Amino acid sequence: MATCLLYRHAQTRPARFYRIELAMNLFDEVSLLREWGVKGGKGRCAIHLFDNLRAASVAADRHRKRMLKRGYDRA
Repeated sequence: MATCLLYRHAQTRPARFYRIELAMNLFDEVSLLREWGVKGGKGRCAIHLFDNLRAASVAADRHRKRMLKRGYDRA
């Protein structure tokens, strides 16, 4: 449905990524998938389920804003 991919580049550390994705599942719920880790490596993930799209998009936007404050960027 919708995906946001953020990167954080630091001179002394390897580049990191953070991905947020919204998708409908088979049970008429909205899944918020968050995946993060070192670029090129195995990442970690978490899935959160919501009853409606509005609640899921508010949660996704909250995570996106938090990561932008931590230095992640779209480029």
